[in-house]
Amino acid sequence: MTTTTFILILIGAGVVALAGIIVVAARRSESEGAATPAELDRKAVKADRARRARLAEAQAEGGNGGGVATMVAAPAEFDDDPPKQEISSEEYGVTRRKFFNRALTAVFGLFMLQFTLASLAFMWPKLKGGFGTPINAGKVSDLKAEVLVAGSLVPKFVPPAQAWIVPFEMSKLKGSSFESVPFVVAGGESDGVGLMALWQRCVHLGCRVPSCESSQGFECPCHGSKYNGHGEYSQGPAPRNLDRFGVSVNDAGELIVETGNIVQTSRSKHFTILYPQGPFCV
Repeated sequence: MTTTTFILILIGAGVVALAGIIVVAARRSESEGAATPAELDRKAVKADRARRARLAEAQAEGGNGGGVATMVAAPAEFDDDPPKQEISSEEYGVTRRKFFNRALTAVFGLFMLQFTLASLAFMWPKLKGGFGTPINAGKVSDLKAEVLVAGSLVPKFVPPAQAWIVPFEMSKLKGSSFESVPFVVAGGESDGVGLMALWQRCVHLGCRVPSCESSQGFECPCHGSKYNGHGEYSQGPAPRNLDRFGVSVNDAGELIVETGNIVQTSRSKHFTILYPQGPFCV
């Protein structure tokens, strides 16, 4: 499933959820006209009934004192008709139904805001720096000194580019799997030894592929796919060579890894480097 398809599914789910909220809110429509006291606060009605019951009980006790009628003044709280002040429905407050409808709308609005911001952050392109943009791997001369030590291949890992830098003899380009994509090798004009940038991601299921010093290649620890020092497929379930990036050399003699330009090549019919040159690591 591609990233675009996943985002579209999430947006579709959000639209369906919004439609459901609207339907529920419509069915919970507010009552017409001004709200009655019973709608606004049923507790007030119950309190009034209790007050009247206590008033009747107090009057009954006051009228049964030894056969002599005795007038007992009711406390102020038992006044039958205390003065009342009319207030508007806005001043009285909102009904429970209004409260839940507004709370539901606020929660859903907050969810949609978070979803929108997360989607924009996920899809917004990085304007500069980071994987997907040109990465400066360093001076070509320094890199060559690091990846070739006493005739042995010592791949150099460049974390920002997620790439292994390896040497490649320019004379082996013709007839190889990379002949049609020569821009995957750079920096070999002076001494005939260029540099390649291999993506560390295994083409089988995406595991990180470490280098193996003893076999002089790359071996996936997840499912055993093996590649030689130039990333050419050798064994395992991988369907093709390791992917690689386009590379170039700038005016300052630095290797630029174009991590936004990923190149796929089919399995090589003939290796451009001997493999394995020793025991496997996996």
